[in-house]
Amino acid sequence: MLWLAPNSTPITSFFPKMLRHLFKLIWNRKRNNLLLVSEIFFSFVVLFGVGTLLLTFAKYYLEPHGFDYEQVWRLEIRAGQNETMPRAQLDDVLRQVKALPGIQQVALTSGNVPFIFNTNTSAFSYHGRKSGQSNIYDADDHYAQVMKLHLREGRWFAKTDDGSHHRPVVISQNLREELFGNGPALGKIFTWIEPGPNPNPEDEFQVTGVVDDVRMENDFGPAVPSLWKRLIPFDTTRWETANVVVRVAPGEGGELQEKIARTVAGVTRQWTTMVRVMDEDRLHKRRYTIVPVAGLALVSVFLIVNVALGLFGVLWYNISQRRAEIGLRRAMGATGPDISRQFLGEMLVVTTFGVLLGGLLAVQFPLLNAFELAPKFYLAGIGVAAVAVYCITALCAFYPSRQAAGIHPAVALREE
Repeated sequence: MLWLAPNSTPITSFFPKMLRHLFKLIWNRKRNNLLLVSEIFFSFVVLFGVGTLLLTFAKYYLEPHGFDYEQVWRLEIRAGQNETMPRAQLDDVLRQVKALPGIQQVALTSGNVPFIFNTNTSAFSYHGRKSGQSNIYDADDHYAQVMKLHLREGRWFAKTDDGSHHRPVVISQNLREELFGNGPALGKIFTWIEPGPNPNPEDEFQVTGVVDDVRMENDFGPAVPSLWKRLIPFDTTRWETANVVVRVAPGEGGELQEKIARTVAGVTRQWTTMVRVMDEDRLHKRRYTIVPVAGLALVSVFLIVNVALGLFGVLWYNISQRRAEIGLRRAMGATGPDISRQFLGEMLVVTTFGVLLGGLLAVQFPLLNAFELAPKFYLAGIGVAAVAVYCITALCAFYPSRQAAGIHPAVALREE
């Protein structure tokens, strides 16, 4: 059955006529509508930015971290002023800490432990394939047990690596894909992206294992390609600061932290220890991410409310200025719903102009690969912003349109 528009006009010819009529009405009031289009454009841009940011954060927040930070503490052991700590003495301290009741495993690592503001990055190369910037961590043979990393291929470091000519490394799955694609990775040797003319064996990395992707920077960041270099045991390096990760039994707290500090001080009173809970570091860094985003969201809500009130006021003013036109249309047979649909249709057409202008700006972000964000996040942000803008304008136009529909033709024409 063919749906018929008012006056029995076929729908296939009714909508083009209606759109032409709406465009003509909008063009006749182009100065007023230009202001509405500009307000809708800026609202779309703000909603696009905030929507893309929130969608990105939500997506990463729901992804797994790739390691277990629960029940993990980090120790920062410092030598005295102008002092360094021999590796053998440091190993003796770690053995005594591990022997404490409640300690499950201890591992030595670099200063860029998860969830703190300290990073170490570089890029790598393998037979012409180049990786992006990747996180680099130093780790001993017990690191994977403490952090509960999940091995996908190969193995973690072991004593069998003591005689390795090249530096044993474990890489994350996303770094493996960048360097080796679908080919084998275990046993392969790669270098820095600019190794120099005569690289040392220490600058050539041999893959012993591949682990799941990890997100060690914060709760809302993507998985960054990562590499763990084996800390050579029993080396002669003298450390100024040693960073240690410790897995403790569930329920351990301040009492064990005091025992750790006394144990380190018992070896040499010149050394100091700071014990931090990794989960507290995570929550601390989360606040640095949430606070600016929450501020931006509040500003955007304030802006959108102001724009909505502005739209409402402009529509109300337009209706009051067009009472003669409304009265004439009602006198010629237009019903109240026809008048309401006319104003609502005009507003949606004006909104479309603003959304199209905003969309032209927003689509530049995925085309230019801005902020190295996946295009799907930008496209989702465009969709969310468009839906939100149409909803806001429809809500703002609904009540003034109903008011216009209720105007009696005789009263409107008599006032004019």
